Amino acid sequence: MAGKIGWGLIGASTIAREWMIDAIRAQPGSEIVAVTSTDDARGKEFARSAGIPARYSSVDALLADPAIHAVYISTTNELHKAQTLAAAAAGKHVLCEKPLALTLADAREMVAACRKAGVVMGTNHHLRNAATHHKIRELIAAGSIGKPLFARVFHAVYLPTHLQGWRLTRPGAGGGVILDITVHDADTLRFTLGADPLEAIAISQQAGMASAGLEDGVMAVLRFDNGVLAQIHDAFTVKHAGTGFEVHGSEGSILARNVMTQRPIGEVILRTAAGEKSVPVQHENLYARALRAFVAAIDGKGEPSATGEDGVRSLATALAVRESATSGRRVPVRFD
Repeated sequence: MAGKIGWGLIGASTIAREWMIDAIRAQPGSEIVAVTSTDDARGKEFARSAGIPARYSSVDALLADPAIHAVYISTTNELHKAQTLAAAAAGKHVLCEKPLALTLADAREMVAACRKAGVVMGTNHHLRNAATHHKIRELIAAGSIGKPLFARVFHAVYLPTHLQGWRLTRPGAGGGVILDITVHDADTLRFTLGADPLEAIAISQQAGMASAGLEDGVMAVLRFDNGVLAQIHDAFTVKHAGTGFEVHGSEGSILARNVMTQRPIGEVILRTAAGEKSVPVQHENLYARALRAFVAAIDGKGEPSATGEDGVRSLATALAVRESATSGRRVPVRFD
């Protein structure tokens, strides 16, 4: 589709307001046509403050607007499936927040529906768009650390007060740190390593922030099909730790700091027998990069940076972590 792309926002969310609206508008020819929200008052105020011309009280009404060619879905997780299926049936391209759904079968159904409808589907795994993670992927592929052996992801943060809602109290909405953060780590590891996980073992924690049986912290180990063992530490409850990503190989190590974040920041260090050096990184807005790839895919030029299939595989990994934490067993990662 060359030329103008009209976007509809399904969900008047914080991420849409803080990141996605600007990222969409930064793409030549893209404009935001309308927004809908399950909370009518919230949707009305969101449209007013963001300068969005139309507001609809239902998803069906938004999807019936012929000026909308693509939708960005950022509602709570349990709503993603029905909204994606409706968008596909209406012939709209779909960029959906992670996790795609609460079950692997539902996520698979979403991908199949978009494929059948001939519309582009992407998953908004923003972290794989970070310049730091692209650099890590390049270094690994170039053999800079020899054979990759181990990886570590430190993504234990403090959930901001304004986000301390359904993620902490609603299991039916897909709350908990595993479906919120671990799914991102899984995708980042898959992207940088160019590999898929085979099995997971994990222990979760309830440190007082989450309720209703949800976890607010987790440690996990994944075994990948290229032999790498990856350790993950995620939490909603840690205020001052900072984040990190490491890959250790037979001939060297990659150490990245402050990189598991929405902001285009962080540094990458390569350590080998020759010594330690900072690797130059040209930072870019993660969401603008994701939108650029998605719009190009609509034009028939390549794929979204994270496809629907990527969303399925990263969800499968998170579900295996959650099952292991619940059962106390080593759990295979099942993709179908």
